[in-house]
Amino acid sequence: MKLGCPTEIKPQEFRVGMTPNAAREAVAHGHEVMIQQGAGVGAGFPDADYIAAGAQIVDTAEEIFASAEMIVKVKEPQAGERKMLREGQLLFTYLHLAPDPDQTRDLLASGCTAIAYETVTDAAGGLPLLAPMSEVAGKLAPQVGAWTLQKANGGRGVLMGGVPGVGPARVAVIGGGVVGTHAARVAAGMGADVTVLDRSLPRMRYLDDAFGGVFKTSYASAGNTAELVAQADMVIGAVLIPGAAAPKLVSRAQLADMKPGAAIVDVAIDQGGCFETSRATTHQDPIYDVDGIMHYCVANMPGAVARTSTIALGNATMPFMLALADKGWREACATDPHLLNGLNVHAGKLTYFAVGKALGIDVTSPQVIVKQS
Repeated sequence: MKLGCPTEIKPQEFRVGMTPNAAREAVAHGHEVMIQQGAGVGAGFPDADYIAAGAQIVDTAEEIFASAEMIVKVKEPQAGERKMLREGQLLFTYLHLAPDPDQTRDLLASGCTAIAYETVTDAAGGLPLLAPMSEVAGKLAPQVGAWTLQKANGGRGVLMGGVPGVGPARVAVIGGGVVGTHAARVAAGMGADVTVLDRSLPRMRYLDDAFGGVFKTSYASAGNTAELVAQADMVIGAVLIPGAAAPKLVSRAQLADMKPGAAIVDVAIDQGGCFETSRATTHQDPIYDVDGIMHYCVANMPGAVARTSTIALGNATMPFMLALADKGWREACATDPHLLNGLNVHAGKLTYFAVGKALGIDVTSPQVIVKQS
């Protein structure tokens, strides 16, 4: 199979869809790999590394989209890229379709087959291709939140760990999954007073058993959430419903009860955000003020640490990429129900129910699609 990896063009996105090691593995499996010139530079991988791995360097994205049978990326295809997708082509990348009707419409119109990293599952019920970036984003969230809290950036001017005689910042983390757990660990490690809110009692028991004394937990009722948000210097949104739009858990009206200059970090922004006032920002212009509350809502947070993120993502995606290339997407999905869960679009049909519910589009069962000859 011909695999193509174009340079990411989303603003300040420095990751790359294939590492040289992934390219080497694909070539060893008998596949042809095309990498756009300079695609890996932002993550510290020069073209020479790909050439040494047996990949071909091509000048433009147009060349890759025109000839590759499978496109491997990091971020969702941008408008110009979507115009280059074609019927029968396989796209393997993050999609986050639920809050993005324009992308969904364009992918359906292209006739391509699109498998989303963020909805591939594993035997334990996890999301193995989302987890590495969730870990990175979770660890980054307190770091960027602490920067947002600095007075020069519009924040309260509160130090996360405090100093003798001055208490630490109070941090509320909404969601106790992968993002929330890593965010809470790092925030607590910075010396902050951290509480994680979640609705799953088994998850809270696990967090208490594993991290008791490091951070606290609280049931995420509307009342508890409102109370902790009002008390917090920083609120980290870390909720996820796989493939679906994030629920809005903090309203604009609640901002009036927050401390002036408090920081919101919305890690759920890729799925539309979990704060009513959230809108996607970039690394170049990451924060904005709503009613005196500073919002950090960068939609590709892991891109800030592109080398770490690229290697972590490549480690997770490589087995699935090779299965798709070795077997073809239909056989690979037929033999792996967890990979089948990643199928979001095929030949003009939407195949992921949470996206269909969010956007009001009819959905065809992926099991039906994969059985078609």
